[in-house]
Amino acid sequence: MQGLWLENNQLQLRTDIAIPEPPPGEALVRVLCAGICNTDLELKRGYYPYTGILGHEFVGVVEQGPEHLVNQRVVGEINAVCGRCRFCRSGQPTHCENRTVLGIVNRNGAFAEYLCLPIENLHPVPNNIPTEVATFTEPLAAALEIQQQVELSSNDRVLVVGDGKLGILVAQTIALTGCDLLVVGRHRDKLAHLEARGIKTGFADTVTDRAFDISVECTGNSEGFALARRALRPRGTLVLKSTYAGNLSLDASSLVVDEITLIGSRCGPFAPALDLLQQEKVDVKSLINARYPLADALTAFERAQTKGVLKVLLEIG
Repeated sequence: MQGLWLENNQLQLRTDIAIPEPPPGEALVRVLCAGICNTDLELKRGYYPYTGILGHEFVGVVEQGPEHLVNQRVVGEINAVCGRCRFCRSGQPTHCENRTVLGIVNRNGAFAEYLCLPIENLHPVPNNIPTEVATFTEPLAAALEIQQQVELSSNDRVLVVGDGKLGILVAQTIALTGCDLLVVGRHRDKLAHLEARGIKTGFADTVTDRAFDISVECTGNSEGFALARRALRPRGTLVLKSTYAGNLSLDASSLVVDEITLIGSRCGPFAPALDLLQQEKVDVKSLINARYPLADALTAFERAQTKGVLKVLLEIG
């Protein structure tokens, strides 16, 4: 089968990869569509020493698996866990000590014709959700994880820093809580996606220091972190939603003096994400800038790294 292979920070479209054989407890999924994520771009830049097929945002059809899933469209949670370690036993499987992660850690990913995942990871896609829309389930779930970690109410002033793919999804999900929300970024055309939904936006100079209860950092760079930090009032909460390719410098003393709560946030719940997509409570279609067949995956990656581009999809099946 074809697959986009990463090795030594180099991408190669290979045609000699064997179709995987699902081990017990896993299903074979024929991939229909997959989205290129910032994490994929960071892996290519060396964020984590991964070798294999990239990709973790996907929709596919189950070809081998339990009868109730065969021929069904599915999306899949990306952490394949052991079920035995202390984190699995305590109901925190995304921190499984022995996990593999689709297209990220020791498990081939979705930029290929087929993939394997544990049956328990798969979620059927409702019929009224188009395939390209359902491809956003994983990043939308990641956005919703914030609300699993931090209680948000209409009384909270919330700042989202970043107008990329993740920042736009985070902002849309947080806006549904009715909080006093401001989203800041550097690109008027990207912020326009949120303005069209009645969400207040601006640039960095619109942020008042020490005025927000919660800041969500979605840029993955030091400038974004600094802005999100200085916007917080004492005893505020800073949520880090992006991975950082390099080291981050911060004033740890100010975190202590202001008693800031610092929260890392990544994978989230799939069922609520599918519900939002089914009810059309978030807009993802307007974020799609380009679609490419798997045969043009290298070109698709170049496009995804182009300034101003949001989501690039690989149409595979």
